[in-house]
Parts: sequence; C-alpha cells; structure tokens
Amino acid sequence: MNVKVIAGFLLFIELVSSGMANAQTGRPQPPVRDPHTAGYVKAVELPDGTVPPADRNGNFILGPTHSPAPELTANVPRGRVCEFMMRSADSKIYPGIAQDAGTFNRIDPQHPDRMLVTAHAAPYLRTVAVYIPSGYRAGEAAPLLVGADGPDSMMFPILDALIAEKKIPPLVFVSIGNGGGDAQGSERGLEYDTMSGRYAEFVQREVLPQADAQCGVRVTNDPEGRATMGGSSGGSVALAMAWFHPEWYRRVLTYSGTFVNQQWPWNPKSPHGAWEFHERWIAEAQKKPLRVWLEVGDRDLYDPNAMQDGMHDWVVANERMAKVLAARGYAYQFVFARNAGHVDRAVREQTLPEALTWLWRGYAPLAGN
Repeated sequence: MNVKVIAGFLLFIELVSSGMANAQTGRPQPPVRDPHTAGYVKAVELPDGTVPPADRNGNFILGPTHSPAPELTANVPRGRVCEFMMRSADSKIYPGIAQDAGTFNRIDPQHPDRMLVTAHAAPYLRTVAVYIPSGYRAGEAAPLLVGADGPDSMMFPILDALIAEKKIPPLVFVSIGNGGGDAQGSERGLEYDTMSGRYAEFVQREVLPQADAQCGVRVTNDPEGRATMGGSSGGSVALAMAWFHPEWYRRVLTYSGTFVNQQWPWNPKSPHGAWEFHERWIAEAQKKPLRVWLEVGDRDLYDPNAMQDGMHDWVVANERMAKVLAARGYAYQFVFARNAGHVDRAVREQTLPEALTWLWRGYAPLAGN
C-alpha cells in the first residue's frame, strides 16, 4: 500500500479517536489563544526558544519551541530523596472521600454555577518524597519548597543544578502526593480547590512533622524562606496556602493554575472558588507580602465540564490574575506559552530553572532561625 495512503489512514484514525474521546468526555477541544487578543495583558514577546530573565517582573510570551533546560542534565553533586507513605486513617484533617458514581456533571438548575456532586468516605494512601540537598547537615533549619501532585522527579536534577550554581538556596523540597481522584467530589479536589487555609494546615501539622521524623530534616519557620508550587488545581492550592497563611509561605509558583470556579462543596464565603482571587480578593484585600510566578498555555483548558458559568477558562483566569497582580503592585512574573497545553511538560522542562531562580530572588535567611 502507498506510504501516503497509510499515513493518511493513520491520521484519520487518530482524528476519529480524538473526536470520540471528546464526545465521551464532553470536553470541547481547547481553542488556540492569541496573547495579543483585546483584553489580554500587554506582554513582551521573547525570541523563540528563550525564557524570561530571572531578574525581571511582568508579562512575557514564550515562542513555540520548548527545549529542555541544561539544568536537567547538569553534572553536579546530587541530593538524596527520602520517601514515606501517609494513610488517610492517620489524618485528622483529610480522612478521605471519593465521588459517588454517576453524580459528576450534574448542574444545580437553581444555581448554574454549582455542581450537584455527592461523595462518600474512601481511604487513600499517599506518597511523600522529600528532596534533601547535598551537604545538608542534620538539625539545621533549611528553606522549604512544598509541591503538589508529587512525587515530582523532574524537580530533583533541577534543584541539584540550581543549588550547585548558588542560584537558589540549599532547600528541602517536600513533594506531596494528592489523596486521589480529580475535580468536585474527589479527595484531590477537596484538598486543592477548597479556598481556605486547610491544606496549608495539613502540611504544617501532619506532613512536615513526618518529614522530620521519617527523613531527619528540619525546615525554617521564616516565611520568606518557604515557598509553594503546583500545576492545575495544585497551582490554586499553592496560592491558597500562601494567601491564607502568609505567616508560613511568601513565594508561589504555578503552571496552568486552576483559578476557576472549581470549589466543592459550595461555600458562601468563596462562592466562585479560586475565581475569587482575581474577581475580588487580590483587588480588595490588604496587599500581602507574596511573590508569584504563573504560566498558562495557548491551548490550555477551556470549559472542560458541563458548567457554562463563564468561570471555566484557564487562559482568561490566568490573564486576569496577571492584571490584578500588576494593578496591586505585587512582585510577579507571568508567562504565556505558545504551542502549549495544560501543565505542559515541555514548557516545564524549559522554564523551571529560571522560574525557580526568579522565585527565590531576594531571599536572605534570618539570623539564628
């Protein structure tokens, strides 16, 4: 058979399969967004293949080529990784839930911005990976980076390289697995999309003591030396941790942050979930001592469920975040990535080293901490 015919047939199968998947999930194909669209933030268009410099704030547009940063393969001293498990039965804060079958995507007819999801108790087992930098001395209080949806092994060589180059402090990275599931009614959704300080309290009271007990690491109490990071809903919880507990965290890094109306159960104090950050909270609250790095892709999520509430466009949500952070004078860097999907791996491999360097700019440990 002709090679072109075979290739065309395979492409047809791929397109049909993709269309069937979209039909089954009900998810519209994300449109490719143009960062120069009216209403989007004014941004610096970078030469293709380059990333924003770590010493500049503001809005930037990445080109379509995303090559891995050299830090992923640098020949430098390696830290070690200690892993342990956490059971739902041992948690006083998150005993575990899961969505009831057949309840997802049911919209409240009286309130189209809410889902009628129900859930039941369900156990979980989560993995926590603790990266300990080369040369760490037992008993010393190290700077802390907390990551969602762990273990995130991509981070380990990057941290090795940046620490060796003295671009970031020799920090402890606590990469925490979620409790399972996704979106409304799931344990992950409850942990990450709930707009409160609850997850930060879980980390403070249940995870960090275990990191000390299991892996022999102490972390600083200086909030300037403590950072959070995550992608998607992990990004929204990374910001929530610092927003509700700035006495614990001051630095935030997010990829494709879910700053949309995803919270469940519904809460009258935050009726639109993480959409509240750019809708009201950042604009109206007293300015907090936070430093925020955020990214979104031109093919990022767009109304991925049945809620047609105008608050489920990830690109618009992140554009609005950049606007309000600029208006309030926050230290922030916003990256709009071309040729990029949701929490795009290639974009992460390209940008993480400079993003982390930007995140830790200005850090000076408190004497005697």
